[in-house]
Parts: sequence; structure tokens; C-alpha cells
Amino acid sequence: MTRTAPRRTTTGWTPLAVLATAQFLVVLSTSIVNVALPRIRAGLDLSDTGQAWTVNGYVLVFGALLLPGGRAGDVYGLRRVFLLGTGLFAVASLGAALAPTASALIVSRAAQGIGAALLAPTALALVLTLYPDRQRRGTALGVWGAVSGAGGAAGVLLSGLLTSLYGWRAVFVVMVPLALAVLVATRLLVGADRPRGGSLDAPGAVTVTAGLVALTYGLSGPRPLAVTGLALLGLFVVLQRRAADPLLPARMSVVAVPNVLMALLGAVWLGLFYFLPLYQQRALGYSPLEAGLTQLPLALMVTLTSWGTGKVSGRPVLPVGLLVLAAGLAWLSRTPADGTFLVDLLGPTLLIGAGLGVAFVRLTALSSTGVPAADNGLAGGLVNATRQIGGAVGLSFLTLLPSPGTAFLACAAITLLISALSMRKA
Repeated sequence: MTRTAPRRTTTGWTPLAVLATAQFLVVLSTSIVNVALPRIRAGLDLSDTGQAWTVNGYVLVFGALLLPGGRAGDVYGLRRVFLLGTGLFAVASLGAALAPTASALIVSRAAQGIGAALLAPTALALVLTLYPDRQRRGTALGVWGAVSGAGGAAGVLLSGLLTSLYGWRAVFVVMVPLALAVLVATRLLVGADRPRGGSLDAPGAVTVTAGLVALTYGLSGPRPLAVTGLALLGLFVVLQRRAADPLLPARMSVVAVPNVLMALLGAVWLGLFYFLPLYQQRALGYSPLEAGLTQLPLALMVTLTSWGTGKVSGRPVLPVGLLVLAAGLAWLSRTPADGTFLVDLLGPTLLIGAGLGVAFVRLTALSSTGVPAADNGLAGGLVNATRQIGGAVGLSFLTLLPSPGTAFLACAAITLLISALSMRKA
């Protein structure tokens, strides 16, 4: 059965606003916890392991389930799976806010990750389906990139503000009404789509999920677990060749290169937002709130360039944007111990923001180019998964470097590689 485009109960850009808010929530839930971690640790008497799993419980589950989550949307209906994911996300956020123990918090964070893995790829797939023509899709993806950039900065700022005023539980409470509003608005404004039908490749879903969790956790923990992850991913490849209706069919090879490039960009993205606050707080003596405030120009530039990139076309756009990103990272790699915001941070972060906005939007667009409408959910899951897993794998190697400066320089080198490889795909 072939899925037809969703029946819209409204026209214009209102459905995009609803779906973009869902994307904002996904990005927000990743970044909003970090600043609040010391208060969470004190409030629930977390161990070092418990503190790490407060973050990893969400990130690992989210990244590993993106492919099955996206494919579930294709098989069972994009809007249906999106609503299920959003509802689970809201309930899990409330559970995290009310968590009486560390174990309850970690379980709630993992449930948040499951909800996000269902709603993120299906939200993107609904955008691709609702805005199929090139111009409107470009504008929609520009908004998508802008919201993603804004969500990261908002997480840092809201976390510091809410934690200071109301305590750490407020960082989870704030997500509940937003998720519920998205749930209601989606039912009213986004029409139901017809499922593709078929079945979800259960063996493929299990092996790829277990493989990605083992690989990403093993890279920062027990190394034998990473080897197990690679073996499971190898088994996944074998199973896909034999499956009648594989989770990742061969026809998706049309977007293999853009997804590889997105994985590399994920390493740069996560590396930047890991090492930049580290440099600001350890070397420059910034407070967490000051670090968040000084990242506002970067977030604003990501937002503006994402919006603008959605309205332009041309092969040079992506490689030039990546060169700008590489220049900003190389400039930032100086990391003077006595640096100031105006002299040493503002210029490079503006370049970085401009380059990230261009790269994110263009690679997201390329990762859906040539994909049949019936595979939009899978395309959304795949591009999200490659960015998450690429970020996790890249960060595990970047943390081996001796300083934030060398990490920024390594990110600049990776960006130059992406630019060179993108020349043929842009």
C-alpha cells in the first residue's frame, strides 16, 4: 500500500510551526539538563555513574532508536507515531520532574529518549511530505535548522535560569506543557496520513539498536562492548540483505553520501558544544550562565543563516559554508588563557554559527533528495541517527586530545574534509 500525502486541515505554514516546536523540544531536552547536573546530583545524591547516565540514558536510547522510529512512521502512519512519541515524551518529562530517586530519573530520561526517537524522525518526515516542492521544502528546512540552533542555546540559558529560580525539577516541568501543546495542535492542524503498510523488520530493529547502544557506550566505557557493537552492526548488515522488507533497504543508498557527511558534521557539532563551555569555564572563569549568554551570538547566527539558506540554491553554497565553519574553528583553536569575549570569542563564533547553519540545512535537504515519499520516515530517522552516532563516535576520539584548542583544530580539519567531499554532492 502506498502512502498518500497527509490531508491538511489548514494551509500555509502553521503545521510547520507545530512540527518545528517538536524539534525544538528534542534539541532542548538534550541541552537543558547539562547546567542543572550539579543541582540534580545534590538533590538525588547521584554517584558519578548516576550523573553520567542522567545524560546518557536519554542520548543513547534516542540515537539508537531513530532508525526503527522513523521506519515505524512509514509502516504505521507518520502522524500516529508522531503523536505516540510526543505523548510518551510528555509523560516521561513529568516522570523526570517528579522522580524521587536516581533510578527513577534515569528510567524517565530513557523513556524521554524513546519518545524523542519516535517524534523526531516522523516530525521531519511530515515536513518533507507536507512541503514537497523544492522552494517550500527549502524554506521549511531553513526553519528546521533555525529551530535546532535556537533550541541548543535556549537549553543552556533556561537551565541556568530555571535551576537558579525554581530548582532542578523545573528543567523537566517546562517541557510538559510544550509537549502537550504540540500534541493537541498536531491533532487539529496536521491531517492523518495513510500508512505504507507492511511490517517493521524486528530482527533488524533489535540488532541495529543493540549495536548502536553497545558501540556508543563502549567507546566511552568498556572497550569490549564497542567490539560487540560492531559485531551486532555487522549482523544487521547481513540480516538486511536477507530480509524481505528490510529496515534499511538498498534503495536508500541514494542518500548514503549525505548521511556520511552528516555523521562527520555531527562529530564537529558535538565536539564544539562540548569543548566550548569547557574552555569558557575552565580557562576563562565563566559561570555556567555567562557561558550560555556568550553563546547567544553563535545561536543567533545559526538561526539566521539556517533561515536564509533555505531560500537559496546552488552547488557552491554547502562547500563555501563549510569553509566558513572551518575558518571559525581554526580561529577559535587559539584558546588564549587570558582571552576576552569581544576579541577572542565573538568573531570565531559568528563564523562558526554561519557555517553550521548552512551545513545543517543543506545536508538535511540532500539526505532526503531522491527518496520515495513512502520512505520519508526512514529518511528522517537516518539523517538524525547519523548525526547523533557520528557525534558520539567523534566526541570519543576528540576527548583523547590534550586541550580544547587541539580539539577545535581537529574539528576544523574534519570540516575541511566534509567540504572537499561535498563538492560532488552540493
